[in-house]
Amino acid sequence: MAKVVIIGPAHPLRGGLATFNQRLAKEFIQAGYDCSIYSFSLQYPSFLFPGKTQYTDEPAPEGIVIHTVINSINPFNWIKVGNRLKRERPDILVVRFWLPFMGPALGTILRRVRKNKHTKIVCIADNVIPHEKRPGDTPFTRYFLKSCDAFVTMSEKVMNDLRKFEAGKSAQLVHHPLYDTFGDRISKGDARKHLGLPESEKIILFFGFIRKYKGLDILFEAMTHLKGQDIKLLVAGEFYEEEKPYREQIEKLGISSQLILRTDFIPDSEVKYYLCAADAVVQPYRNATQSGVTPLAYHFEKPMIVTNVGGLPSLVPDNKVGLVVEPDPAAIADGIIRFYQLGEDYFIPHLRSEKQKYSWSSLVGTIQTLAE
Repeated sequence: MAKVVIIGPAHPLRGGLATFNQRLAKEFIQAGYDCSIYSFSLQYPSFLFPGKTQYTDEPAPEGIVIHTVINSINPFNWIKVGNRLKRERPDILVVRFWLPFMGPALGTILRRVRKNKHTKIVCIADNVIPHEKRPGDTPFTRYFLKSCDAFVTMSEKVMNDLRKFEAGKSAQLVHHPLYDTFGDRISKGDARKHLGLPESEKIILFFGFIRKYKGLDILFEAMTHLKGQDIKLLVAGEFYEEEKPYREQIEKLGISSQLILRTDFIPDSEVKYYLCAADAVVQPYRNATQSGVTPLAYHFEKPMIVTNVGGLPSLVPDNKVGLVVEPDPAAIADGIIRFYQLGEDYFIPHLRSEKQKYSWSSLVGTIQTLAE
């Protein structure tokens, strides 16, 4: 039986990367591989972590072996883990790369593994050039990328960024598969009842961690154009930066009556209620590579209003599965009004046909091909 190891966050760490890695491991196991995950005993030092906690209270996924062993800031640990994986000799090692900070740890581990002259290393690059720039980004990224044999990206933007560093190595673009681990769709009425939301109001959703590049402040400005439209904005996700400026902006714009704020971390078991309660999902991003929110919206068949930045327009065909607008408040407000004029049902047939492209088996097949 061929052996695959995934390096990246997994339970008890929380968030989209962990969810993705666990789902990918399940797909490898279903395809007949012996697959395990090597995760972090220390992912971020606490001063670098913007949220409240890095850990989840939810139970561990069943049927997946997770080794909680990598310390992102301890070079002795990197050598130890690298030597362990070198001896283990997986046929394929799939490594996630999302932040230059991880470059030294992951790059060192992979250099040890490569010494076995057997393991093929395939990187899934979520970002190559990060959303928020920090000193050391370029050398850390270059150090990591040099240690990989091949790459998967999930948007054209990341592929283009990758080619600035690695022009010659094999790379394939695969769209982010659908998150199907959060349960099936439920009715809007049941979802709203569960969350204590009004059943008959128009509700649009901003979902996920709140960070500057995601443009929630632009969406707040857009809400001023929607006064009198009886449209509520549900914000569901934890602040990953200073909360105070957002609170002050809400006060200044006088939009608090138009908002429903649920700004704690949303556990996996609650995700389906937020997606199913909404009429549409709004992604008012300033810049974007791909987004984990897009495959969630596809899975729950929710139309999207996205800004014309990065990889979003190619993932959300305009006037079919949603609307693509410019990243400014008036344009976003116009997009929201237009969505309600067209109606949610207009988008559903397109969502159902488009979502067929986003399969986990396609990602596994691409990794197999790159490793060969």
